[in-house]
Amino acid sequence: MPIHLFWGDDEAARNRAVDALIQQVCDPSWQTINLTRLDGNDQGQAAQALAEARTPPLGAGDRVVLLQRSPFCNQCPADLASQLEAALGQIPDHCHLVLVNGAKPDARLRTTKALKGVAEERSFNLPAVWDGAGQVELVSRTAREMGLAVEPAAALALAEAIGSDSARLASELEKLSLYAGTGKAGGPGAPITAAAVAALIGSHATSSLQVGDALLAGQSAEAIALVDQLLEVNEPALRIVAALSSQIRGWLWVSLLDAQGEQDVAVIAKAAGIGNPKRIYVMRKQIRGRPPGRFLRLLGQLLEVEAALKRGIDPGDAFRDGFLLAGP
Repeated sequence: MPIHLFWGDDEAARNRAVDALIQQVCDPSWQTINLTRLDGNDQGQAAQALAEARTPPLGAGDRVVLLQRSPFCNQCPADLASQLEAALGQIPDHCHLVLVNGAKPDARLRTTKALKGVAEERSFNLPAVWDGAGQVELVSRTAREMGLAVEPAAALALAEAIGSDSARLASELEKLSLYAGTGKAGGPGAPITAAAVAALIGSHATSSLQVGDALLAGQSAEAIALVDQLLEVNEPALRIVAALSSQIRGWLWVSLLDAQGEQDVAVIAKAAGIGNPKRIYVMRKQIRGRPPGRFLRLLGQLLEVEAALKRGIDPGDAFRDGFLLAGP
């Protein structure tokens, strides 16, 4: 009765694990029949996943039923919880029910307790922005998953250049694998060196978080220069906007709740949508002395940048025009 519970905010790593499982157990010739991809945001599709997981595979290989955004471990409706409990004992050995969600399972739910006893559980969590050692480990773990060897100095350089951006990390490792002579990601060859990282990615560590820090400090020219570096390495412009918007919204929530006298970091983290409450301490230091209106103005600027990008304006010009509207 193979049931797999994958959760965590590292979407790229989750997707790699799902793809690896599908390649391992599902015969490519029978995937159109034996592979089902469903969305748990739709309660009907969640129920369909339970029904399909009880159907034996046809032809060669196993059946895989993939349910993204699974509701079973977070705010699961009572009728759906009953359907899950009834289905758990009826899933054949050659069927794989893969439940994927970004949030940590709620241990208080009866569905979570039922799954804990029968599911293979794997977590995929990104390290915090201040966790340098965790970011280096993310580089090393991602490289191992891709079958690549990375020298310690190269892992450190990649962590400094990319941080916790797991999707970009995987993309850069693929490029480095070719540059280092492996032929393809996952192939044998020389290990990735720090020199290769410097040559292909650059020695200057740049991330969307640094752009946000520059905007927070009122350093518009520095923010524009950092964005230009990101665009030069083919970072999607709308992804930069999304990362900055998330960062600034977090600052705004912390600022507003601090102004209301809220001291419980867990309450602030939940309201701001921040997974690790410890991050609140760092954010408080970053925004000290800055009023909420400052963050609202920054969000307004990003809205202008996003609108310009969607009108087809050159990304560099869109960011430059938007950021130059900034005041200190």
